[in-house]
Amino acid sequence: MAVYAAAAGVLAGVESRQGSIKGLVYSSNFQNVKQLYALVCETQRYSAVLDAVIASAGLLRAEKKLRPHLAKVLVYELLLGKGFRGGGGRWKALLGRHQARLKAELARLKVHRGVSRNEDLLEVGSRPGPASQLPRFVRVNTLKTCSDDVVDYFKRKGFSYQGRASSVDDLRALKGKHFLLDPLVPELLVFPAQTDLHEHPLYRAGHLILQDRASCLPAMLLDPPPGSHVIDACAAPGNKTSHLAALLKNQGKVFAFDLDAKRLASMATLLARAGVSCCELAEEDFLAVSPSDPRYSQRLVYSTCSLCQEENEDVVRDALQQNLGAFRLAPVLPTWPHRGLSRFPGAEHCLRASPETTLSGGFFVAVIERAEAPSSASQVEASAPECTPGPAPKRKKRRRQATAGAYTLPGT
Repeated sequence: MAVYAAAAGVLAGVESRQGSIKGLVYSSNFQNVKQLYALVCETQRYSAVLDAVIASAGLLRAEKKLRPHLAKVLVYELLLGKGFRGGGGRWKALLGRHQARLKAELARLKVHRGVSRNEDLLEVGSRPGPASQLPRFVRVNTLKTCSDDVVDYFKRKGFSYQGRASSVDDLRALKGKHFLLDPLVPELLVFPAQTDLHEHPLYRAGHLILQDRASCLPAMLLDPPPGSHVIDACAAPGNKTSHLAALLKNQGKVFAFDLDAKRLASMATLLARAGVSCCELAEEDFLAVSPSDPRYSQRLVYSTCSLCQEENEDVVRDALQQNLGAFRLAPVLPTWPHRGLSRFPGAEHCLRASPETTLSGGFFVAVIERAEAPSSASQVEASAPECTPGPAPKRKKRRRQATAGAYTLPGT
């Protein structure tokens, strides 16, 4: 049903700090906002429990095309909600294949924590309100303005600019009308928690992008030079895509893939507002693209907005093992405090993010390079003509004449 996809979209938006639950629900265009709001709130309330059950049951490993936020909504409905609405359709059939395992893992979790009711799992396992205490991160869109002009604007409006932060503690201490420049991410301004800029004229004009700190890492670490060709898989809602376009200075090409036509249409609006003119949208399954295509040949950034090991370190480990010697993990951001889990040699080169350690949403990033290729994605053989983003094209597989200078694979 549409309500499950809509709920998953809201959860993803909240996690990437695009807005509040209520704001995203009311801007979703879903007809029954009361139903959607209740489903999202309850799913988020049980988020830690659902993550544990999904990971233990291996659901995402078994259903590789099932996205984490949608999986969380569906598992909530199956185990903790009132059952699938309107018969559940294909989702009920999909979850039915794993129902016994999911219920067994929920029961095992209760035994492990010594509780008997679902509500008791919340009391034991939940961590109240860390996301509400996260700073407001604002990326300056360099396609339309520059950091100095934005800083001057806020100073004229009565804000006090404190310069570049020296540590995460500086970000945590922000209060009132003070703001900082992030210590690691260029063009990223940091305001106190609960600062609401959704109606701000600079945001509405596309000069500011409300983007979580960790969500800025994939494009920053890929660092494609102008003229590169970049693949953005699972691209909607488009914040990372607009960041890539800004790094490219609209010179080159971003091929943005997503299977959800509605999310692509919203993404086209976001990109147009941000002044992006080098992006081509495709309502297409990126997994159908040939990995041997020379367009996708140099540097890959794998990222997810999840902290589940099976979506993160396990995926990277398997990819490296299946292509033994052909690829390597690139060491990046040595000062980043939260590293990958020690599940295989070199996992410390991966980056993790969480509210507790980096004051950001839950996130994972790994930079993978061809072992024989230079560490920089600076070699570009050709540039594709620019095109203005529009509504998502019909799903079809076609071969584009372009050469890859860089290639990124953000997760959800």
